[in-house]
Amino acid sequence: MTKTHHSSFESAKRVVIKVGTSTLTHKTGMINIRKIERLVKVIADVANSGKEIILVSSGAVSAGFAKLGESGQDRSLEEKQAAAAVGQCELMNMYDRLFSEYGYTIAQILITKDVIDLPIRRNNAVNTFNALIGRGCIPIVNENDSISFEGLKFGGNDTLSAYVAMITKADLLINMSDIDGLFDSDPRKNPNAKFISEVDRIDDSVKALAGGAGTVRGTGGMVAKLEAAEMVGQEHITMIIVNGERPDILYDIFDGSFVGTVFKPQ
Repeated sequence: MTKTHHSSFESAKRVVIKVGTSTLTHKTGMINIRKIERLVKVIADVANSGKEIILVSSGAVSAGFAKLGESGQDRSLEEKQAAAAVGQCELMNMYDRLFSEYGYTIAQILITKDVIDLPIRRNNAVNTFNALIGRGCIPIVNENDSISFEGLKFGGNDTLSAYVAMITKADLLINMSDIDGLFDSDPRKNPNAKFISEVDRIDDSVKALAGGAGTVRGTGGMVAKLEAAEMVGQEHITMIIVNGERPDILYDIFDGSFVGTVFKPQ
């Protein structure tokens, strides 16, 4: 697929980057070391250019089961929460080691939905984000999977990344997925599916294009991504869906020529 010339996002100052489990892991569920090393290098370089980066990272549950030497399929909520506790340590240890090679300090922020819903807690979270970014840190955010339950869950990191972009007043949300963007049908099933490079308005016809969940290792799908795009669009924030297979696509985004779907602010 050829690159599409979009408006340059070079002027975007504060950028939230969401990476899904499928971007960070192999099909075995194990961490994709080459991918995460490249991702960190590119993010650090983008930060060097003056961008304020907030990383929303999935992968804790998958990394936890891999660390425990167990399969993550057909597991109870309690088992997934236990795996998240193990995997979050693994994930952050790797991020800390890799980002420190490029001179960046990371900070872990684990969020439950009540942090967004309760004004006092939300304000504290905003202050923490601003204090960390002001000190040159890169906040790495995930849902607090070990203690979340249905009433406190975001429903996936697509939704979480939208909330993070909104409360931090980001200029841009980049959703790195396992697909190039939005198509008029499922490209995994239909080789003639038509790619949609820009969406001006998310209406019922656009929502009808969304399928179910993505890969078996992730929890999100196009439905969740469209909901995230609609949320941030109402706050005048642009969202982009790109394929995270090649982390260097972040460079392409700020150069204004990349393969991906741009959801314009509503």
